[in-house]
Amino acid sequence: MRFNFVFGLFLVSVVVLAALLAGLLAPFHPIMDADLMSSELPPGAPHWMGTDAQGRDVLSRILYGARVSLMVGVVSQIINSTIGAALGISAGYFGGVWDDFVNGLTNVMLAIPSLVFALAIMAVLGPGLPSLLIALGLTNWSWTCRIARGSTLSLKSQSFVLAAKAAGFSDWNIMRTQILPNIVGPLLVIGTLGIGSAVLAEAALSFLGIGIRPPTPSWGNMLTDARELLRTAPWAAIFPGLAIFVTVLGFNLLGDGLRDMLDPHMRTRRE
Repeated sequence: MRFNFVFGLFLVSVVVLAALLAGLLAPFHPIMDADLMSSELPPGAPHWMGTDAQGRDVLSRILYGARVSLMVGVVSQIINSTIGAALGISAGYFGGVWDDFVNGLTNVMLAIPSLVFALAIMAVLGPGLPSLLIALGLTNWSWTCRIARGSTLSLKSQSFVLAAKAAGFSDWNIMRTQILPNIVGPLLVIGTLGIGSAVLAEAALSFLGIGIRPPTPSWGNMLTDARELLRTAPWAAIFPGLAIFVTVLGFNLLGDGLRDMLDPHMRTRRE
């Protein structure tokens, strides 16, 4: 539905602009402006979303935390899409033993919950942003691989691919110039959905204490800090939770809208 695309794009645009303009929009510094005399203040001027246990402005930390969440989501999904597309296209194009190997590896990845796999990687690498990007970038490529492989299987027998082979194009050039451009649409859809999943996974890992290290503001570690304040200062948990909800909802609606726009069969069925 067009509503999904428009509303999703609006929500994503709001979050992206908030992250880009955090330095201008944030009324306080998210780390340095801590005042224990102002701890656990309810929402109101000048702290429009209240303060946490250390007297830090919740709104400012949410705005700066958006930068971390979006960066983790986008970078990790780029890694996932690159791995999945490379494996899927090559498996579908070459077939044979390589296709069997990639299929088996994909089935293993699909059998293991991605968050559990990410937890295992983080346990080895330790907490921190680089480790988080690696963990999330290596755990969610299987769906992209499946879609890329299926699309390649249906395209490699098309006349334009056969013509490229007859013209002497190398296999690499055929996959890069003939197949990849024709499957960008489905990859874009699943990539958009994957960003929302990565944002949620980052929040979960940070909430467990193995993601972004404090005092760097992250929506996940903000929720961790707010666990002890649910009765005395619930706003410290409510607003970061709403930020996660709005961001994931926006990317999911955007991906769903892109799927409807790029898939004529889905659009016809809904109409």
